[in-house]
Amino acid sequence: MEELRSAMDEHMELMTDLVQKLSSELRSGIRPAFDNFIGFFHAIDWKEPLLASLLTFHVVLLIVTIFSRKNTNFQMCLFLLTLLGVYFAESLNKFLGDNWKKFATQNYFDPSGVFLSVVWSGPLLTIAIIILINTLFCMCYLIVRWKKAEIRHRARLSRNKQH
Repeated sequence: MEELRSAMDEHMELMTDLVQKLSSELRSGIRPAFDNFIGFFHAIDWKEPLLASLLTFHVVLLIVTIFSRKNTNFQMCLFLLTLLGVYFAESLNKFLGDNWKKFATQNYFDPSGVFLSVVWSGPLLTIAIIILINTLFCMCYLIVRWKKAEIRHRARLSRNKQH
């Protein structure tokens, strides 16, 4: 019995150490990421026409997504278009990086595409996820309606057989 108690105590000490290490890594891991985000946010001139129009585009697309939530066919087209926008982000980043002087005051378009991923692909993926969740809810609603109709149909058939 004493061996079991010592094994349990040893195991608890090991688990405590692991939890403390994990929590310290999480605390130190979140702060640098937050600092990087704040630095990224302040390094960008958000009043540039390109960024203002891009923000407007994403807001309008989100509004269209919300108002068209009952039109599944339109939502699927919108879903495919948003994913195509993400797919062509690399080509768009290269094109915009080559021509940035025509529409921006500084070159935001690095070769790795971080800026475009944040301001272009991120919002498009968020809208695509919203469309996907809406489609799943619509599918669940249709399945429930179909099952209710099937139950009513079976009840009608059984009533007709009894008479």
